[in-house]
Amino acid sequence: MEESKALNFTVRRRTPELISPAKPTPRELKPLSDIDDQDWLRFQTPLIQFYRRDPKMADRNPATVIREALAKLLVFYYPFAGRLREGPAGKLVVECTGEGVLFIEAEADVRVEELGEVILPPFAYLEELLYDVNGSGDILHSPLMLIQVTRLLCGGFIFAIRINHTMCDGSGMAQFMRALAEMARGSPMPSIPHVWQREMLLARNSPRVTRTHHEYDEVAKTKGTTISSHDMIYRSFFFGPTELSILRNYIPTHLQSFSTYELLSACLWRCRTIALQSDPEEQMRFILSINARAKFKPHLPKGYYGNCIAFPIVLSTARDLFSKPLGHTIELISKAKSYVNDEYMRSFIDLTVIKGRPHFTSINSYFLTDLTNARFNEIDFGWGKAAYGGTAKAINFSGIGNFLIPFTNKRGESEIAVPICLPKPSMEIFVKELDNMLMKNTNIRLLTPKF
Repeated sequence: MEESKALNFTVRRRTPELISPAKPTPRELKPLSDIDDQDWLRFQTPLIQFYRRDPKMADRNPATVIREALAKLLVFYYPFAGRLREGPAGKLVVECTGEGVLFIEAEADVRVEELGEVILPPFAYLEELLYDVNGSGDILHSPLMLIQVTRLLCGGFIFAIRINHTMCDGSGMAQFMRALAEMARGSPMPSIPHVWQREMLLARNSPRVTRTHHEYDEVAKTKGTTISSHDMIYRSFFFGPTELSILRNYIPTHLQSFSTYELLSACLWRCRTIALQSDPEEQMRFILSINARAKFKPHLPKGYYGNCIAFPIVLSTARDLFSKPLGHTIELISKAKSYVNDEYMRSFIDLTVIKGRPHFTSINSYFLTDLTNARFNEIDFGWGKAAYGGTAKAINFSGIGNFLIPFTNKRGESEIAVPICLPKPSMEIFVKELDNMLMKNTNIRLLTPKF
């Protein structure tokens, strides 16, 4: 076993191995959809799950259980055992070779309880818990998935996974992981059917743009578009029933149909724009992240695990974010969200092909991803629900975005945690603005995670 030191604990890893499907699978080429192979999705995304000891599982090795379940599951999800190739005009295709996915078994001399009272990203020692096998992180010609199961002294374990994002979005990842957990608990097959059918999300025969898509606007850089990486700090903010109720009181009665995601999007976008001291005349951009499966006519079939993300843009001057009521921002967000329908998605897919799969505009942009509905924390391999389950990173998309993460506090109450990363001076302003919005009497909790 390979040994590596991470300050107060040691991780010992076995030699990485390739896990292939337990039975023969088709050898074929499977093109990705025209949403899957966009430039901005060509990266590896890590997720992590922390599990406490379960006495009834004391004689079971989680690595063995998950390794065996993975081989069985890959019979159904066999494209994951293949490799990506790039065809004409940059089109991505999965060559279903059955080579397998990378798997690492490891041990760490640490207990879950030692990782801190609250387990939330960023995880300072992620590289120890999800070892970057040499040559495994490429988009093409590399394993499409890497899993590391690290057993802990207490009898708990950490499950970490890295997936090539071109293969699936957050909903697809959650579907795969829930299926893996079902197989680990003894199910002979996944309860939700696995649906490939990427041809449903290809551009039309005559691609045409019929809707406005600010996602790909060409925006000139300005002096205020880049956030300095100097002196960056992390804080996690918690929004429970009390905080959400206070924020809802800012919104007029006729707008009360908004979602929690829309409310927190408006609040965090406003506070972040103020914290960065944006020029009042600058046009700011909020990028919505919407699961568009139900936007198509007919809806995509249950079990479709490819990327199906819409990200319409909300535009506002910094001045309007500073000075107008929060309800105004929520109206902008709700209106942009309502634009997403079947024709919008078809137009969006066509545009990506016409423009050669460009990256979305990141200048003056803020991206908020809602992970509360993915329920990664409820994934049960046989050891119960996770103490933490979800993204392994605190920020997404080059630091311009954050996640809404489901969280259960010590009293068993459901909350939403939002890890934020900003330069220290900006963080001080952000805290002040958020505290002012919460009327300074809610004792909003700020936390720098220990792990």
